[in-house]
Amino acid sequence: MIWYKYRPDALYALEDPKIRETIRRYVSILEEETLPEFILAKCFEVEFNPKENIEDLIDIHDSYLQEFMKFVEEYDNEKFQLRKLKYSFLDLKITIADKLTESCEFCEWRCKVNRKAGEKGFCRVRYKPKISSMFIHLGEESWITPSFTVFFAGCNFKCIYCQNWDISQNPENGKYIEEEKLALEIENAYYEGARNVNFVGGEPTPNLHHILKVLKYVNSPIPVVWNSNAYESEIGQKLLAGIVDIYLYDFKYGNNDCALRYSKIPRYFETVTMNFKFAINYGEVSFRVLVLPNHIECCVKPILKWIKENLEDRVIVQLLSQYRPKYKACEYPEVCRTLTRKEYLEVVRYAEKIGLVFETQ
Repeated sequence: MIWYKYRPDALYALEDPKIRETIRRYVSILEEETLPEFILAKCFEVEFNPKENIEDLIDIHDSYLQEFMKFVEEYDNEKFQLRKLKYSFLDLKITIADKLTESCEFCEWRCKVNRKAGEKGFCRVRYKPKISSMFIHLGEESWITPSFTVFFAGCNFKCIYCQNWDISQNPENGKYIEEEKLALEIENAYYEGARNVNFVGGEPTPNLHHILKVLKYVNSPIPVVWNSNAYESEIGQKLLAGIVDIYLYDFKYGNNDCALRYSKIPRYFETVTMNFKFAINYGEVSFRVLVLPNHIECCVKPILKWIKENLEDRVIVQLLSQYRPKYKACEYPEVCRTLTRKEYLEVVRYAEKIGLVFETQ
């Protein structure tokens, strides 16, 4: 294994007291003191009839969710023998997710299309999703590098400056990989030294049904990173709860007007902030804040202020300076340039002023 030659900071990131405290459970998984949530979800027994209607199945899921989180806490503190079951909490999530594809509402668009029948919603992702690439990534945050990244094609956003527009805006730019085969790739990456499996894109949310099925076949204790734009629906969030170890969220805009203008997304701010508050109760959260030129006052400062006031020091924030005017960005003159040093320093100073826990990149 030679990844450490490229990222020496990744070797020592998990020794940082600030990082260890903020993503405590993730560190415990890597140090083999506990297990990823999806493994425990396989070992938590539930009772349900797969033929029941979707509404009843969701009610059953909701009735078990808090009980499952107590099960996770008890396992973390005491350890006990795990066993295979007839129906597990993960089985219930898979059943619900698969039924939801017949009237899809994984994300807040809630298109209600029948993807099993070949219909496409706003994301245009088929029932059998396409993966554009997968590899052990050496360029992610130091505490998750090396990360086995699975890039799904397609996205429920239409960001005019998307750096991965060739896959995010083309759901067919990839190939379908069967659940068991993808699970084997994840297992191999774990034994090659990957610290986690990182579901990204594009956007992973339209592929939730497929991802849950894949995890059913993964037996290695590899943590799950959900690398997303945070536009999940309420039921999408519930299905992720008890599966994701680290939510790696983009926090793009500090208001709805900018979200609609640059990503064609309605109800952005209230949706993502609701999801952030939900996620922090079921996993550990890290934010990526891409600093857009000319958007310090309207977006970046409100974002950082919201994080500080609502999530305090329970998250890690990455302030990203690498914006480039890609894709259709130059159709919008105000973002048709790179970020200035002065703009970025203003953001850093503001983060310091309000006492935010953050890192620069």
